[in-house]
Amino acid sequence: MNYNLGRLEKISNLREVWKNEATDFTKWLAKENNIKLLSEELGFNITVDETEASTGRYNVDIKAHEEETDKTIIIENQLEMTNHDHLGKVIVYSAGFDADIQIWIVKDVRDEHKQAVDWLNEHSDEHINIFLVQIELWKIGDSQIAPKFQIISKPNNWAKAIRKSVSKNMSNASTIQLNFWEDFKNYCEERKVSFSLIKPLPQHWYNIFIGRSDCHLDLTYNTKKHEIACELYINDNKDLYYSLEKYKEEINEKISQNLQWMPLEGKKASRIKLVSNLDVDPNSDSWIEAFEWMMNNVELFKNTFKKYLKQ
Repeated sequence: MNYNLGRLEKISNLREVWKNEATDFTKWLAKENNIKLLSEELGFNITVDETEASTGRYNVDIKAHEEETDKTIIIENQLEMTNHDHLGKVIVYSAGFDADIQIWIVKDVRDEHKQAVDWLNEHSDEHINIFLVQIELWKIGDSQIAPKFQIISKPNNWAKAIRKSVSKNMSNASTIQLNFWEDFKNYCEERKVSFSLIKPLPQHWYNIFIGRSDCHLDLTYNTKKHEIACELYINDNKDLYYSLEKYKEEINEKISQNLQWMPLEGKKASRIKLVSNLDVDPNSDSWIEAFEWMMNNVELFKNTFKKYLKQ
């Protein structure tokens, strides 16, 4: 079988997309949809508290916290090669905000700075947890440019430590949600689904990316209502929502007449949502019917919206 495969092309100049670190990149990263991309790469949930937060005479790009443990996070952005100045800022900002997690996002990494971060992570106490993360831009042919985060350096035994910390601090609902998404991911992998699967986290949603930065599919599990849903989540693009709404009857015909069209006026996001009529018992190990409903509707949403998202 012959495949007409595209060729990945790396965009070497990040400033083609983000001309300024503070006014462009930091504001882009602070948006919910984009900070989720970073969260998924690092393996824990980041909630943005403030951009350009002040500590003395300096402003950190992003001050945030880790959702499950409430640990303070500082994020320093650098759209260039690493340098001593920004490494110093990471340390100063950490001290100023008493941060437990430090994230340094860069375009390129010098060996000496990777060695310095590795040394700090190895020789410091539990309050120094520096993630050195590379940001890249890629595209295939004439496709949209897509961002990609890649961890270059991280704290020793971080995955084990964060799991222990999260488990200790998680509520019963979060524990159920984490188990649910882990089992869902395993269910889909066994069936070799056509969509990509991300690392499960202890939260009520699970993202499915469909090749656009301004929208994705969201699966949700509400443990209080025993309710599951599948939706197209549109982030900060009302024009896209209303362009889809023109084909509302067609889309309802293909997916379901019970689709909820939610423009969410006054908010940046919009949703097109389908709620299941299944009663999903949080205390039950029998989630197979819910997994099947979610898997089938992800495929249905993905195949249905593909046509309209290209217009």
